[in-house]
Amino acid sequence: MKICLVGYGAMGHVVADCIGANDTISAIVAPGYYENFEGIDADVIIDFSHHSNIVKIHDFVKKSHMPVVIATTGYSSEELELLNDMKNYAPVLYSSNFSLGVILMNRVVREISPILRESFDVELIEKHHNKKADAPSGTAKMLISSIEGNDEIPCVYGREGMSKRKPLGEIGVHSVRGGTIVGEHEVIYAGLDEVFSVKHEAFSKRIFAKGALIGASWLIGKEKGMYDMEDVLFGGKN
Repeated sequence: MKICLVGYGAMGHVVADCIGANDTISAIVAPGYYENFEGIDADVIIDFSHHSNIVKIHDFVKKSHMPVVIATTGYSSEELELLNDMKNYAPVLYSSNFSLGVILMNRVVREISPILRESFDVELIEKHHNKKADAPSGTAKMLISSIEGNDEIPCVYGREGMSKRKPLGEIGVHSVRGGTIVGEHEVIYAGLDEVFSVKHEAFSKRIFAKGALIGASWLIGKEKGMYDMEDVLFGGKN
């Protein structure tokens, strides 16, 4: 598998360290390397860069139809439109998190939330390092969507003052930023005389790189369209 890597910061270097013996990084699109995609030879694009790069990725994928793995978050609504449009030209794998454990956690949360949220208060806590720019995290937003299902449930971000928690019907969301925490997400279901929680902790960024590489290998040869890591793990769209 020949990989075009977009972005060569911390995560880009981790991806490079995790590639298998049969894989190669044939091009790097980043400052100090390729400025754009002209002349690159690759089987798939893996993007661990900045959300603003979606413009040039979109333009290249529209012309080349090259499969692309998007592992970047923080997109504006306009940028999300460009990301979504790429599915009309190539297979696109997009996920807020590429950890296999997180994807499994999200699946569990989606399955149990309709059962528990009718009689349990639901709170979500996410923790990341002190350099993370966005809050709540993209993974937290993914989990919130799975808790909600087809319903719109108001979120309360942090708590302050004397107002009591509403009985059911809301999701409490709390973001912690500090030190070098790689990533921790916990969904707490608090009921009468019992508490049930689902939690995932990341101890290294390697789990995200490995997941993206697994996804990239799976994506090659797929029909154009939008895919996510649940498709990769659970055999979704062909």
